[in-house]
Amino acid sequence: MRQIVLDTETTGIDPAQGHRIIEIGCVEVIDRKLTGRHYHQYIHPEREVEQEAIEVHGITNDFLADKPKFGQIADEFLEFIRGAQLVIHNAAFDIGFINNELKLLKRNDGQVTDFCTVIDTLALAREKHPGQKNNLDALCKRYFVDNSARDLHGALLDAEILADVYLLMTGGQTSLGLNAGNAGQQESGEVDNREIRRLMPGSYSVPVLQASLDELSAHESTLDAISKSSGGNVVWRAVITEH
Repeated sequence: MRQIVLDTETTGIDPAQGHRIIEIGCVEVIDRKLTGRHYHQYIHPEREVEQEAIEVHGITNDFLADKPKFGQIADEFLEFIRGAQLVIHNAAFDIGFINNELKLLKRNDGQVTDFCTVIDTLALAREKHPGQKNNLDALCKRYFVDNSARDLHGALLDAEILADVYLLMTGGQTSLGLNAGNAGQQESGEVDNREIRRLMPGSYSVPVLQASLDELSAHESTLDAISKSSGGNVVWRAVITEH
């Protein structure tokens, strides 16, 4: 199964009020394993970004001034997601904006759900954790996913975090490691094959290396020195004796 974990950032909260997409971030998952491929693009929205939105994602009008318009990146973006199952947190929001962009272009693609299926992780989280907070930060805390780089919202970073959360929430994933190198404003990477190393909890073994005789001797010498300076009160030797 090919899944695309997707997030967007926008100029405001409602496409019916003329708001547009300014950033798209996608992370590819195949058979519940992150492939290392992603799609990332900043987009000129052909309108001003509201100040309230800038305070959320930090993407300014000046930063977007030289970015391509949605029509210029539509083919590449749609090729990346076509036929996949989209995994989105609060899917109605992102799907609504993407459908609006396609409508404005007057393309023949129809709506996103005509060529992709969609999983809403917010609905899934509410089902699994009723009565609790289920925003992305709350889910990161619940599933021990590192979101320390998330000072501001960012589409690619949030998609990477959501991939970790979704795979854990649905029964195990390929890593708890988060590639946080995309936290700030960066130039768009388009379709990228950068490697993201992820390991499934419980699916790996940690090698146990035995200390050599020289290392054991050096350790005892260190303990002797500590014992002499502390009047014989060496905690480590006490612990060994007790066990």
